[in-house]
Amino acid sequence: MINKETRTPREIVEYLDKYIIGQDRAKKSVAIALRNRWRRQEAPEEIGREILPNNILMIGPTGVGKTEIARRLAELAGAPFMKVEASKFTEVGYVGRDVESMVRDLVDLAVNMVKQETAGQVADKAQENTDEKLLDLLLPPPPPKTIGLAEKDRAIPESKPDNATRQKLRDKLLAGKLDERMVELDTPQDRYPVVEIFSPMGMEELGINFQEMFSGLMPKKTKRRRITIAEARKIIYSEELSKLVNMDDVIVDAMERTQQSGIIFIDEIDKIVGESSKTGPDVSREGVQRDILPIVEGSAVMTKYGMVRTDHILFVAAGAFHSSKPSDLIPELQGRFPIRVELDSLTAEDFVRILSEPKNALLKQYTALMASEGVKLAFDKAAQKRIAEIAEEVNTTTENIGARRLHTIMTTLLEDIMFEAPNKRKSIRITALMVDKMLSEIIENEDLSRYIL
Repeated sequence: MINKETRTPREIVEYLDKYIIGQDRAKKSVAIALRNRWRRQEAPEEIGREILPNNILMIGPTGVGKTEIARRLAELAGAPFMKVEASKFTEVGYVGRDVESMVRDLVDLAVNMVKQETAGQVADKAQENTDEKLLDLLLPPPPPKTIGLAEKDRAIPESKPDNATRQKLRDKLLAGKLDERMVELDTPQDRYPVVEIFSPMGMEELGINFQEMFSGLMPKKTKRRRITIAEARKIIYSEELSKLVNMDDVIVDAMERTQQSGIIFIDEIDKIVGESSKTGPDVSREGVQRDILPIVEGSAVMTKYGMVRTDHILFVAAGAFHSSKPSDLIPELQGRFPIRVELDSLTAEDFVRILSEPKNALLKQYTALMASEGVKLAFDKAAQKRIAEIAEEVNTTTENIGARRLHTIMTTLLEDIMFEAPNKRKSIRITALMVDKMLSEIIENEDLSRYIL
């Protein structure tokens, strides 16, 4: 994890450029924030504890890349990343999720992440153990034989099965030639009683996994089944993997990773801004801000794995702020997001680049989808430009939803082609004329475009 964080801010921006078009100021801010984590870890421990992350507030319309920037940043850093929507939380005592659940969810995610990484490290050993167990099923060792009473029924184990026979079976097993052979195996029966709990809080607020609790209380039942070697391999591999992964070490690593490099992305933070005209505090909005404040400031949150400190978790908040402004947030919360970045609205030129340049570009996605049907789909440069112009036009005349508009336009444009794909010709080229023919009528009728695009 740390070696990923040693990337320079310039290298981080270059990585983000592969997935997000434009928004250079936002990329620069998050790159510095990520690099500062590595700098803090390299600083002397006394001062390192005092260096708090500079949380970021992204301001900009929907669909311009706010979420994508935070998500790709976490992916680059190998850090636990959790995206939450501020509008789903409510003040304590009102219906809704407790704000502390975002930290609990982040810890759960970190545990799964570390568990998968650890499983990858012991995968070869687990596979080796699985093969040996499968060979034991195929060629069981003969039962031990006993000698007379004078020897007190002492068991004398037989010699192991012929090594040459076992090696031949191993070669066939590894080659997959025995996958369809049937064997008998004791398989676990994971059946737990259904427990309904009527509580004003959600299960995640209780911090208890009842399935785990009942699995520990009740004896594990197994059932002897006759299954193929291929099925048996999956069951045995899973059991061997769980034996090799030390969950105590996983939890310690996950807790440390959460506290030192976790990232929480709070979307729609503008939706919890109270009405300025009201005289008293708004319990459904301002109350949420006051509940979020201690989490962002740095506090201890109890999880089912233990206490987690949020002091060094990086918080990235985002909002469109159409009907409000960042200064409408309560002053204490504003102070916890010292880095403010305004993201730009997307233009037709941006849309052209978004269609083709990123690694996960829309044109690449649709080309891959059609290739699965054996259809070769291609787009003229003029067609790409026309699609981008239509996206900008519809965003201007209706609601500005940024790059997401490209999804609606592409789906409408290719609807007939995707429907008829199995029976269509195997090579289709999209031209600007085809784009106009398919979409011009919708564009001209503003009411129609509001519903369809």
